[in-house]
Amino acid sequence: MKGESMTTFDACEQAYKNGYDEGYAAALADAGVHFVEGCSCTSNVKVFGLEDSIRGAKFPMATDISVLTTELTNGIKALAQSGRGEGHDQWLTGAIVQFDFTFSNKGWVEAERYHFFDFVSSQSTMHRITKFELDNAYNEYVDEESIQIMKRKVREYNELVEANAPEEDKMRKYLEVLYNNPAGFRLTARMTTNYRQLKTIYAQRKNHRLPEWREFCSWLETLPHSELITGKDAG
Repeated sequence: MKGESMTTFDACEQAYKNGYDEGYAAALADAGVHFVEGCSCTSNVKVFGLEDSIRGAKFPMATDISVLTTELTNGIKALAQSGRGEGHDQWLTGAIVQFDFTFSNKGWVEAERYHFFDFVSSQSTMHRITKFELDNAYNEYVDEESIQIMKRKVREYNELVEANAPEEDKMRKYLEVLYNNPAGFRLTARMTTNYRQLKTIYAQRKNHRLPEWREFCSWLETLPHSELITGKDAG
């Protein structure tokens, strides 16, 4: 199928089966799929639908949509960079971004406020908190004493399980593990969002106290046509 014309679906299927090798990566690019390098908190990044959304943004003023192109004109850029809440940037919802996102418990609490910053799936403390390698699970701001407390409580829970202790005793200890887990515990989730939501996140979090938010916002500046998110024109 290499060298032949592919639909987006065909390109994605073939790229998946062949490990995203060079030829199929090029086919995906032709189909409007962008691979983007991640940062310490993002990986496995793909952007979909950006060019088609640029074209779609021209629909309101068109009488013949067959002549529309995917060129990002100054007028379309101005719509994207309009004030949040004005509605002119609606077309940015069609530019989809998906990535693996590693954040602290504290950061996740804040991220969950965004309505269109959606979870595909995530790691779970509820299911697996006693199975993590705790020495590597926390960010640099968690006190070593707190980590040792967690390790002790996990050990005590596992001892209860091995001793076939009453369910009530095991549940109480498990809840102690959950509720004593520091806010610097890091979990990874697969996320799906869009340029319009990221525009809001960037404006609200680029100067945030949490360094992980600042890093995430700096990374947003590397996305294709990031000026649509940041309002900063290239150069």
